[in-house]
Amino acid sequence: MGIRSDVNLLGRTLGQVLKEQEGEAFFELVERTRALVREVRAGGDDTELSAMLAELSGAEAGRLARAFTWYFQLVNLAEEYERVRVLSSVEGVRPQSLEQALMDLKAQGMSAQEVEALLSRLDLGLTFTAHPTEMRRRTVRGHLVEVARAIPELSQPTLAEDATERIAAHVEAMWSTPELRRLKPTVLDEVKGGLSYMPNIARALPMLQRDLSRAFERVYGHSSEAQLPLSFTSWMGGDRDGNPFVTPQATHDALALHRERAREVLISSIAQAYADLSQEKEGQEPYRQELRALHNAVRDGEPVELLPRLEALHRRLCAEGQRRSADQLLTPLLTVARVFGQHLVSLDIREHSAQTGAAVAALLKAAGVENDYEALAEHARQEVLTRELRSRRPLWPAGEPFPETLETAIGPIRQVQAATRQVGPRAFGRYIVSMAESVSDVLEPLILAREVGFRALPVPLFETLDDLQRAPQVVWELLSIPEYRAALGSDVQEIMLGYSDSNKDAGFLAANWALHEAQRAISEVCRRAGVRWRFFHGRGTSIGRGGGPASRAILGQPAGTIDAGLRITEQGEALADKYSHPVLARRNLEQALYGVLLAAARPAVAPPEAWTRGMDTAARASAAAYRALVDDPGFLPFFEAVTPIHEIARLNIASRPVRRPGAPTLGNLRAIPWVMCWTQNRANLPGWYGLHEGLSTLGVDLAREMYRDWPFFRTVLDNAQMSLAKSDPLIFDEYLRLMGEHPLATQLKAAYQATVALVQDVVGAPLMAGEPRLKESIALRNPYIDPIHRIQVELLRRSRSKEGGLDEFEVPLLLSIQGIAAGVRNTG
Repeated sequence: MGIRSDVNLLGRTLGQVLKEQEGEAFFELVERTRALVREVRAGGDDTELSAMLAELSGAEAGRLARAFTWYFQLVNLAEEYERVRVLSSVEGVRPQSLEQALMDLKAQGMSAQEVEALLSRLDLGLTFTAHPTEMRRRTVRGHLVEVARAIPELSQPTLAEDATERIAAHVEAMWSTPELRRLKPTVLDEVKGGLSYMPNIARALPMLQRDLSRAFERVYGHSSEAQLPLSFTSWMGGDRDGNPFVTPQATHDALALHRERAREVLISSIAQAYADLSQEKEGQEPYRQELRALHNAVRDGEPVELLPRLEALHRRLCAEGQRRSADQLLTPLLTVARVFGQHLVSLDIREHSAQTGAAVAALLKAAGVENDYEALAEHARQEVLTRELRSRRPLWPAGEPFPETLETAIGPIRQVQAATRQVGPRAFGRYIVSMAESVSDVLEPLILAREVGFRALPVPLFETLDDLQRAPQVVWELLSIPEYRAALGSDVQEIMLGYSDSNKDAGFLAANWALHEAQRAISEVCRRAGVRWRFFHGRGTSIGRGGGPASRAILGQPAGTIDAGLRITEQGEALADKYSHPVLARRNLEQALYGVLLAAARPAVAPPEAWTRGMDTAARASAAAYRALVDDPGFLPFFEAVTPIHEIARLNIASRPVRRPGAPTLGNLRAIPWVMCWTQNRANLPGWYGLHEGLSTLGVDLAREMYRDWPFFRTVLDNAQMSLAKSDPLIFDEYLRLMGEHPLATQLKAAYQATVALVQDVVGAPLMAGEPRLKESIALRNPYIDPIHRIQVELLRRSRSKEGGLDEFEVPLLLSIQGIAAGVRNTG
């Protein structure tokens, strides 16, 4: 069986359940809707479809949206298993694998020792974050997991019948299970959702370590002790920026859950090693004795030198003639322990610079150091902060409790401090300073952490276009301060780059270029300062927020800017796609590692001046076109009318508000809902608007040369192709009818057609010609996602037409939002 057989069976199963649970009439409604939508997409008249949808009650519309949503949920499972099937059947060297990476590096002239040195200095840090479209209940996800487990058995004659019945049972149970949470998800709900993929990653890690060891033997002809340069971090439970629900208690609970899940993973891995290492010597089982002691310590939550003892056991096995056992039977446990430790994932704290500044101001005032710190100019702030950093004294009176405002700021630091005492320093990651604009913004967390006697290294997050352009100077000034260098010590300086707000500020092309140039300049600053650095890329799943295939994005980084590795956010929406199966987890991780190794090995060679000069001009032209659109006085009302932004803001989708504090404006709208809105109506504006004007300034000939020879530019245009291919003018037209005739509607449609034509001219092929499987997937999904779009438009029209309409249509609207997210997949 193949994917089409699996999809057909799953579709028939869902259809049978709909007949049994909702009746023949509802099943016929589903089929009729699907047929009418196909006719409309083929160019037919939509009168009958519109009339039918207008006659539906809100409850019927909700059930219809659910039916098509469940089709996508099941198709997604089939596609994921097809990827597993294809990956498992690949013979020879897999493209973008660790072995391919070593082959490429050897072809470039790198010796085995040089590759080992490269691996030892790199760290690929993957940081899990929450996402509003991943709003399914864990109960529903559990049913989907069981369906996924049964799909491989469909192709086995002796198991197929039982597998089919199990799938039908879970589909039946799912249909009668409300998939939407009745209450707004809590922070702990998001933490649990993110951590649910860790067992699959734990199973993938030993496979990857074996891949790395075998790659050295096959490519260089000898074994290697090189280790996977991987680490995992989470923001869920520590990301306080604009989220009042991430309290110190929420951080405490998240860290407790990290320890609990780490214990489960370790105990499972220790148990397997215990079963395997059964060798007996002089009537004793010495290896099992050591593993039993480790098992008991981990089980009881005792502090234990886990990694040193496992490494010592590995050396002992080798010394006693048991190398195969050491490499094959103990290394899986050793690999998991190296990556996960007893902390599982490191927890970052993220806070807005305005909040850290206010907390520091309160401390300084209480200590009589500075009465109005926030009113000081930047140079005066730096003087106060550096003077305080030279001192070790706390600012708050000893023994006195913090007021609530200070406890809110310092409490999370105290929680990660306690966690590091329990399971080691890797329980905590870094302190991310959102909207970092100045040196003082980065120094302030050091003052907060000093109050509890903790070392929390700050990471500036440069988000807006202005911040990215100012970032090199800020980093240079920061690294020039002796007090800060003393706090940094020999550690790596991390710098986080935000893809979201810069895109919202300047549009797709200008934001990508600003990020490119910021990395080049900051890297040079760090080299001059003699500091190792690592960029932290705040990528989303959508193209407008830096999304796209990870290896492609990594290979598109400027040459010479990957020093100590890099960090990347992995958003909740994409976790199932990447980590729902150990084979998928292995593939996602090896592709990312492939990209990191090759990108890090590239020398720091500047692109030709003609290219950079051309991009400067193109970025300015693109940003001007984008700003002319969003600054148009009619844009905000237009945006609010043709997207479901008000509905997304009202619905219980995520724990985080959709806006930062303040009156509703485009400026304080968070990037995820901004991008999500344009995905829901299939305009995908953040992933392409302004690109036509930018490319036009380059000229086709120069743009073709840059696309052919410059990985950065090729990545930008390939990502734009994906965004344009997932856009759909036919569907966008339906949303435009919510407002009626508007000049911006005509402008956007013309811009889309012009951009598609010019991109195809530059790349020399139709959109997505180089990715036929993705192109086919988009085409196959349209007949099933179209009905959900049409239902959503009808529900938006009704809910907006009367007072309290959103209350009446809340559930079906939520179902339509979820369905579109499931169909499009990378929505924010």
